[in-house]
Amino acid sequence: MNRRITYPTQGTCSRFIDVELDEQGVIRDVVFTGGCHGNLQGISSLVKGQKAENVISRIEGIRCGNKSTSCPDQLAKALRKAME
Repeated sequence: MNRRITYPTQGTCSRFIDVELDEQGVIRDVVFTGGCHGNLQGISSLVKGQKAENVISRIEGIRCGNKSTSCPDQLAKALRKAME
């Protein structure tokens, strides 16, 4: 059974991230609400079919300008939450 969550982001232009993982922790879908539409569509497309753990290790901690977080960093947090 797939796991779906809606993660409310903090400190980014995007407001929510909808994430779906399958039973093996593979990302099946990612949809950002708000933010830079083209960039976030690209991120979503690149991570689909990837193991959540691998994606987290690559994007966690990425910053946007002088902000302490970014949309990719918030996606890592959403993926961690979805894996709980």
